[in-house]
Amino acid sequence: MKPPPPPPRRRYGLLAVLFALIVLASLQIQFHHLKEDRLAGDRTFATTTDRRPEDLPRGIVHSHSDMYLRPLWDSGANPKNKNDNHNALLAMAVGISQMHNVDIMARKFLNQNYTVMLFHYDGNVDGWRNLEWSDKAIHILAHNQTKWFAKRFLHPDVVAIYGFIFLWDEDLGVDNFNPRRYLDIMVSEGLEITQPALDPDLSTDIHHRITIRNKMMKVHRRIYDNRASMNCSDESKGPPCTGWVEGMAPVFSRAAWRCVWHLIQNDLIHGWGLDMKLGYCAQGDRAEKVGVIDSEYVVHQGIPSLGGPSLSSKTPRRSLDLRTHIRRQSSAELEKFKERWNRAVSEDEEWTDPFEA
Repeated sequence: MKPPPPPPRRRYGLLAVLFALIVLASLQIQFHHLKEDRLAGDRTFATTTDRRPEDLPRGIVHSHSDMYLRPLWDSGANPKNKNDNHNALLAMAVGISQMHNVDIMARKFLNQNYTVMLFHYDGNVDGWRNLEWSDKAIHILAHNQTKWFAKRFLHPDVVAIYGFIFLWDEDLGVDNFNPRRYLDIMVSEGLEITQPALDPDLSTDIHHRITIRNKMMKVHRRIYDNRASMNCSDESKGPPCTGWVEGMAPVFSRAAWRCVWHLIQNDLIHGWGLDMKLGYCAQGDRAEKVGVIDSEYVVHQGIPSLGGPSLSSKTPRRSLDLRTHIRRQSSAELEKFKERWNRAVSEDEEWTDPFEA
């Protein structure tokens, strides 16, 4: 004799439970897929040095690249200067109106067999062909882009061959600057993030006192200022008193650049606000690992060329309007960067601020 069928309510209850289990399993599967997609997105341009493609034999895998231009007729040529302990790359956003100054800067680095990469924000690449070193540099056409556009090309794995990355503006006078001596000092002082000091007599647009050259020192890491607006003393632990360099001429060690590359925001092209956070990439105490090198110094000429008039421009009024828009955009990006930093700090419960008092 067959047992009686369950009551309708009990049957519906079993179906509801079964349906709920199916929905729950589906949600878990979707969550797993979304998590995998997010991780995959986060791994865009991610480091691969600790892993090798399983499809390739280990001995054929080259984990790094470089920016050396090797001739077609001698693929084994190594342009590195064997007498130099350093290997460096200079990257700048440049325009044709600053060609003379960039020529002087580039020669300083190429004479040491360092690599030079130029981002041409005005679209004029052919105008540089007459320079004797032009074919030795890497030219990238990048309309209306700043030097922070370098993030697209200078992934840490690609430039791991270089011990130092110079990410400079184009309007720096380098008559009193030698890149090899500069790096010697950077290494001997144990610095990870630096900038050359600014000549106070010849520079324009000096915005921060810590960047001014101290003629009595080889390197300085902090300033002293009793004004209420600054209050910089030996007790100061961070910007603008110590552990800070300006964005016009930063120099990064390999380890620092690996961190800074991740700090650069791909869509905030002016980079405002980055300088206040660079100390987090100093590989230790920013008051010790970040410094301004006084003995090798530069002149900041303060030429507003990006978005400004070219030598052939006859519309200075339009150029002034463009500069105004650029200034507004930079200020807006600064606020966005601050918001992102604060939100990231509040959302990441596992991160602790190493410099928080």
